[in-house]
Amino acid sequence: MAMTDPLGDMLTRIRNGQQAKKDSVLSPASKLRARVLEVLQREGYIRGYTEDETGLHKQLRIELKYFEGEPAIKHVARVSKPGRRVYSGSKELPIVRNGLGITIVSTPKGVLSDNEARTENVGGEVLAEVF
Repeated sequence: MAMTDPLGDMLTRIRNGQQAKKDSVLSPASKLRARVLEVLQREGYIRGYTEDETGLHKQLRIELKYFEGEPAIKHVARVSKPGRRVYSGSKELPIVRNGLGITIVSTPKGVLSDNEARTENVGGEVLAEVF
């Protein structure tokens, strides 16, 4: 059966991997997933990611990050889902946990965090929130 929400699947793999105290998790590769991982790496929520081509299909190996034994990501949730897309202008971008968290936004200038999108003065589809 085809996967209806690949980005939601990757976020769930990250959430489950951190609950199980894994060093890294694997997720099927795509450009959107890689761009979201770049934002998470820039903002310090993951150590990094690499493309893994050992199997039949390309996969992304996501290196999870912990601080004093606790996961760096306390909460990760998909905002815009296949059944209900959520869009926001640059002025109306949601602020997560009074600025302690980030919102990941898909804009015409690429996938950005909410702070980067406000700086660039662009809005777009609100993909996920992380803190």
